[in-house]
Amino acid sequence: MSSPVVAPREKAQVGQVNREDERHLGTALRLAARGRYRVAPNPRVGAVLVRAGAVVGSGYHHQVGGAHAEVEALAAAGEQARGATLYCTLEPCAHHGRTPPCVDAVIAAGVARVVACHGDPDPRTAGRGFAALRAAGIEVEVGALAAEAARLNFGFLVSRLLNRPAVTLKWAMSLDGKIATASGESRWISSPASRRWSLQLREEHDAILVGVGTILADDPLLDRRLGLAGRPNLRIVLDRRLRTPAGARLFSSPGPVLIFTEAEVAGDSAPAAGALAERGAEVVALPAVEPTAVLASLAARGVQTLLVEGGSAIHASFAAAGCFDRTAVCCAPLLVGGDGARGPLGGAGFGALAQSPRLENLVSRRRGADLILTAERSGCLPELLSKLAV
Repeated sequence: MSSPVVAPREKAQVGQVNREDERHLGTALRLAARGRYRVAPNPRVGAVLVRAGAVVGSGYHHQVGGAHAEVEALAAAGEQARGATLYCTLEPCAHHGRTPPCVDAVIAAGVARVVACHGDPDPRTAGRGFAALRAAGIEVEVGALAAEAARLNFGFLVSRLLNRPAVTLKWAMSLDGKIATASGESRWISSPASRRWSLQLREEHDAILVGVGTILADDPLLDRRLGLAGRPNLRIVLDRRLRTPAGARLFSSPGPVLIFTEAEVAGDSAPAAGALAERGAEVVALPAVEPTAVLASLAARGVQTLLVEGGSAIHASFAAAGCFDRTAVCCAPLLVGGDGARGPLGGAGFGALAQSPRLENLVSRRRGADLILTAERSGCLPELLSKLAV
């Protein structure tokens, strides 16, 4: 998909950033992470004010519609903000949204220096925040811990810069790489602790996507149930032949349901489409139900982050199309075996290793007895950073 045109921006100076600056930016990043569940579609932002070597104020964006991180930090600092250095994880906004522009508050407070991780790709700000600060005589330095900040706001940045949702492929598998036995049994490969991790992933994604095969085999709810995000998620089913039952359990939990089907099938399946619409589903007919078209439709609906939970054919289609950014895998300490047991990516696979998507930034952690493995598609983070003012 094409990226939106981003106006050329002056490269900020990074030579004056030192270890002390990075330490305070690290604190700001940790503060920003506290807003992980409730700030979407806004970015996660943290801010720290330092004067004469001492922290005089800090803050983070708690939830959408609430005070921005910079404003919260300035309020905490009061008069001590005058002459201080503001460390913020993102370029202060320069536009009126739900709240006034942060740059106005920073300038009015008399801040002397601003150190930020990277620019804001929102076209309403996009370098204007830095320009306004410089015009007011404030020293601005950008670029330290840019990769860490970009990972924190991966979904926001992908949606703004690549014009599509950020996609995470998620599955649970045995140590020998099976997501189900030959008979189709998959509950439960993962432990209770890693299943909670999976539910937390749902809380921080705007939408969850599965294929109709998963609906027919497992009849999942696909809901948020931890209450961390404070809002229901969008549930998406890819269903070329419109086989989703009107009695499926996903219709019994709160939140919108979107079913993608193919145009010709929808025309021949008016009763089925009508029955699903009566249950509250929106049925959308595409010329072909494939990842690029689905992501384009979701981007038009404002979806920033998409969690693809399967099954194996769906995972394979997104991987083959290059339409994913991250993988999140639960690896359980059991062996399934069997030629008929399914792996996480179905279909014919990639014919050569050179064609296979490479992953980087592999991180492992334990959840109960299971190993959680997360990684990024090779090149996706550098692509984002190349489009930002850093």
